Amino acid sequence: MEQILHKRARTTHEVRAEIQNSKESVSSLARKFNTSRETIYKWKSRVGVGDRKMGTKSPISSLTKFEQDIICEFRRVTKSSLDDCYIALKKEIPNLSRSNLHRVLQKNNLSKFPKEIITKQKFSEYGIGFVHIDITFLNINKQKYYLFVAIERLSKLLFLKLYTDKTIETSAQFLSEVIAIYPFKIHRILTDNGAEFTYKLFKNCQKKEDSHQFNKICIDNNIIHKTIQFRHPWTNGQVEIMNKQIKDNTTKKYTYESFDQLSDHLNQYMIAYNFAKQLKSLKFKTPYQKMIDIYKENVDSFKNESPVNYLMGRYN
Repeated sequence: MEQILHKRARTTHEVRAEIQNSKESVSSLARKFNTSRETIYKWKSRVGVGDRKMGTKSPISSLTKFEQDIICEFRRVTKSSLDDCYIALKKEIPNLSRSNLHRVLQKNNLSKFPKEIITKQKFSEYGIGFVHIDITFLNINKQKYYLFVAIERLSKLLFLKLYTDKTIETSAQFLSEVIAIYPFKIHRILTDNGAEFTYKLFKNCQKKEDSHQFNKICIDNNIIHKTIQFRHPWTNGQVEIMNKQIKDNTTKKYTYESFDQLSDHLNQYMIAYNFAKQLKSLKFKTPYQKMIDIYKENVDSFKNESPVNYLMGRYN
């Protein structure tokens, strides 16, 4: 078995054992092993041959034993993050700092949750027609434009459009185009809580949610409009990742002279993604191929016209 020694160690386990068992004088052993007399005395006085732990033997903490027990129990019960624990306990424990909180959790093996506690949540099982919608901004020539992006959860079919603003009217217009261009029936839409999509962001808003123009279109088309939990953008992560991919392949790679030039390239990217991009998540099929497979198995989830003719007619 490989020996793990201190990085400045001058002796091995075998040498240390020989020192402990030898009857020779300290001076003789120091010359023999080319080390100091203090080293010989040290290993003569020890029982084992392994290195001892470095650092303070009994670390001093500004937190009492009772306070440390409170921290550990709070962590076990709530399973809160380090920062959440600090925020919740700071008022109760005046001497608490983020660093000594971390040390207490480390000391008690609570700095990381056991694997069985961490559970990955899977998407709920829905048929084709669950669409994620989001907005990202793109800059060209110091001018900000707004890219509306929609991606269907099951087939990954993408639709996007560039606008000069992100008003309620614009989001409603985009939604109408999404409903028109997708060949399947949309039953759910997931967005963030931006004013373009919902009034939920405004606590004192007297307007009813049904009066929002985006929601009106959803209601008229029998679509359930869902919004993500506040401060949880990863809930809509599928379209967030898509936004990053679009930027990586357009504005971060090329320069554009005008709005129309950027808009045309985005349309080309969308068509290439839908009809040519083989996705690992779809077992190396394109979004279009995946949609056709779903159509063959579940015709009722689609509009009356064949999705082949439907899409081709709109892209052309």
